[in-house]
Amino acid sequence: MQPHLIVFTDLDGTLLDHHSYSWRAAKPAMARLGANGIPLLLNSSKTAAEIRELQNMMGLRAPFIAENGAAVVIPSGCLGNAEEEVVHVGTSYDEVVRTLLVQRESGAQFRSFDDLSAAEVAALTRLTVAEAARAKQRLATVPLKWDGTEAELAQFRAALELEGLRLVQGGRFWHAMGAFDKAEGARFLLRRYQEHYGDEPIVTIALGDSPNDQRLLESADVPVVIRGVNSDQVQLPSSRHAMRSIKPGPEGWNECVLNLLFEYGYQ
Repeated sequence: MQPHLIVFTDLDGTLLDHHSYSWRAAKPAMARLGANGIPLLLNSSKTAAEIRELQNMMGLRAPFIAENGAAVVIPSGCLGNAEEEVVHVGTSYDEVVRTLLVQRESGAQFRSFDDLSAAEVAALTRLTVAEAARAKQRLATVPLKWDGTEAELAQFRAALELEGLRLVQGGRFWHAMGAFDKAEGARFLLRRYQEHYGDEPIVTIALGDSPNDQRLLESADVPVVIRGVNSDQVQLPSSRHAMRSIKPGPEGWNECVLNLLFEYGYQ
């Protein structure tokens, strides 16, 4: 029996180009997924507000995972839901902010999204001001730019861990967050799809480009590392037989997804 494929993908540097934030190069593979009814589940450090806007622009209606696993959103009409369902995971935004303020008082040197206006975030990210405003609508994670030394960064990370928080490197920013990750959101949605498909076989594919995607990639049946600035830091056991793209960003994404669709018998 041909398995049901479920595709989880990171956005920045993976499905989206790091510089233009365009997914144009990935459109052929995205269209092939849609034609075959294969769910494309966005799993990103972006906020729910940002992902909803992207889905609208992509013409995509599917569950998604926001802020590195902080929230799983299942829109109405998906997986049998009559209304939108939002599931929150882990430490709240206010708790993370309070811990960061204590660390700043102890000398930690960083600028978080709370310290920056929408215009300043836009200047750092090449987002528009409206897009940056959506990026600041956070539920549980705090992106930050580190301004101290590498040694001080290690001390900062250790101090956060003592408070039950993690510091995860993304494509452009560090993310202070609770003890959850992209893989938890993916596992939650996988359970929902297993209920939806019953006993029919499922194969999960995950695509990412940075250490922030490590646990998501480890949790998938088929991990795909997209070439990027930090992709060499993503190290998976040889037993996982990870696929690595030759081209970066959406070009590499497109080639890998098309190859996998062919491998699993989807036209």
